[in-house]
Amino acid sequence: MAALLPTILTIWIFVQCYIFIQGKVSVHINTGIVKLIRVFSSNWDEQFLKDFWVYGPGRITGFFVAIIGVCFIGAFLASVAGRTIWHYVERNLMRIPLVRQVYPYIKQVTDFFLAKKSLEFSKVVAFEYPRKDTWSVGLVTGTGLKKVSLARATDFLTVFVPTSPTPFTGYVIMVPRTETIELEMSIEEALRFVISGGVITPAEHLAFEASRKEQEKQTES
Repeated sequence: MAALLPTILTIWIFVQCYIFIQGKVSVHINTGIVKLIRVFSSNWDEQFLKDFWVYGPGRITGFFVAIIGVCFIGAFLASVAGRTIWHYVERNLMRIPLVRQVYPYIKQVTDFFLAKKSLEFSKVVAFEYPRKDTWSVGLVTGTGLKKVSLARATDFLTVFVPTSPTPFTGYVIMVPRTETIELEMSIEEALRFVISGGVITPAEHLAFEASRKEQEKQTES
């Protein structure tokens, strides 16, 4: 299942996209093609054109036209003029009472999954969480919210605390910068530490433990 499920889901997503485009977009494009042919040549039988372009082999044409249209629109919106026009459209959308309550959140989700944005971590820190004298490892994603920093008159860090053994889920908290300890370990080492439940420790920790045990042996002898 672990090997087959990603492939099956990928195929299912593409099939559903094809069905959606054919059922909601392509059919209208093909209907437009039929009307266009009828305008330039009235000799064609309308039912025959529909049987070929809308219901028959020609219906795939609308699918390819829709895909090409999306590519052209994407290329246009990537240009300076396109971005300017789209920003103007978005500003007007944000003025509509109901739309402005929904659109920004949908845009955040789509930007996260489709745009070239990723969750980036800058460093690894340790801090007391979830209670005093209990230390957790966290990944710094940025600074804290400005209003919180101003209210407390101190700098905050936004930290993602991954859960074990699945570090893709966790908690996002803000911690005063002075209450964190920056760890000399990479992001990969921190994730391995979390995934393994603390079994796989960083190289420097292993070296420290080996040195400590060696000192204990020398002391006993």
